[in-house]
Amino acid sequence: ATSLYTELLRAKEQPKQPVAYFFNNVIGESAPMKAIYKTIQKAAQTEATVLLRGESGTGKELFARALHVNSRRRAGPFIKVDCAALPGSLVENELFGHEKGAFTGAEARQPGKFEAAQGGTVFIDELGELPLPAQGKLLRVLQDRELERIGGTQTVKVDVRIVAATHRDLRQLVKEGKFREDLYYRVKVIELTTPPLRERGAEDIERLVRHFVAQATKRHHLRVEPVLTPAALERLIAQIREYGQSE
Repeated sequence: ATSLYTELLRAKEQPKQPVAYFFNNVIGESAPMKAIYKTIQKAAQTEATVLLRGESGTGKELFARALHVNSRRRAGPFIKVDCAALPGSLVENELFGHEKGAFTGAEARQPGKFEAAQGGTVFIDELGELPLPAQGKLLRVLQDRELERIGGTQTVKVDVRIVAATHRDLRQLVKEGKFREDLYYRVKVIELTTPPLRERGAEDIERLVRHFVAQATKRHHLRVEPVLTPAALERLIAQIREYGQSE
């Protein structure tokens, strides 16, 4: 993995070049972003479970990957499970797997994502959507690093690091009885909040805009990169800030 210092130095030496990334594919040099980079570099050297909180679109998966590639598990797999993209009945099967005959159509044993990620990292996105029955099984993995597949009785040991993310208020979900309190405290050993773009300053907005312009130029095989005028940039910045104030 490329270090944060190296990438920031490269960006300063080549300010007019399209920015591919500053830190493990995360673009940004504002104070809130530097603070997160620093914490990630420290957290990556541990086995602690990390909870990434923040609005949708703030790059939580990129930060999860940064934790993985800067850790001792970088040679292992990085596997994502999106709890919001799957029906509740399938999330448990996705994470923990099943035994042959566990349900109609289960014609063979199927390991889950935790087993597939042995030696690596499991990224559980939208943790707040995880059904209560699966929350209990996740707690067991966090506490004992073991699980049982659906329909099975055999204990399976897993060697994984868990990183979770959510845009929901887990404390409120605990109060409403929709999220286990013991799991909440187990998963937030290290808690990071990813800042929305409107809080990151004009310079980060410009870096991102220029990056996307460069990407579009390459994708559409344009011979000349479109020019980002100061007026257009100012309008984008103003719109982003207005969006934040209107919420």
